Amino acid sequence: MESGFYSYSAKSLQGKEISMETYRGKVVLVVNTASRCGLTPQLEGLEALYKKYKEEGLVVLGFPCNQFMRQEPGDENSIAQGCMLNYGVSFPMFSKIKVNGKEAHPLYKYLRKELKGCLGNAVKWNFTKFLIDREGNPVKRFLPVMAPAKIESYIRELLNTEERKQQKTERAENPTDKSGGNPGRIRK
Repeated sequence: MESGFYSYSAKSLQGKEISMETYRGKVVLVVNTASRCGLTPQLEGLEALYKKYKEEGLVVLGFPCNQFMRQEPGDENSIAQGCMLNYGVSFPMFSKIKVNGKEAHPLYKYLRKELKGCLGNAVKWNFTKFLIDREGNPVKRFLPVMAPAKIESYIRELLNTEERKQQKTERAENPTDKSGGNPGRIRK
């Protein structure tokens, strides 16, 4: 069995088991969320990124967590309603999980191992963000205070990397002459 990001799954807020394989080929931003945190307004910024780049291959995955000062006390229904009503969240949200300790969700154990934080591998607070490239490789971890708008350049870079690879492949399949024109074109 493949190990890595795509080998994990989690339950959606609706109780459906979702494999991370669903997001193969996408740039993924994984975020632990909370509805009663001073950083909760970041949901609006995360939604803005998702709407802006989802057609290019970005998906944001929200994982509610109640481990930090009990700032996510609600059940799945109240979490879903709060995210939608207050912040218009349309990106995938998952059931409440633990991100630290022995009972941490396996996906978070993996992400913490792959991308350590500045003070070790524990998630320090709500809205810690993990960025995954299109091949499922964890590439960057962002502190909770890092506003979504400030990570947009990293997302764009990963989205554009795929575009550049595609252009390179197209050039290799359709070589041009030294003038930069199409093959068979006569230079005057």
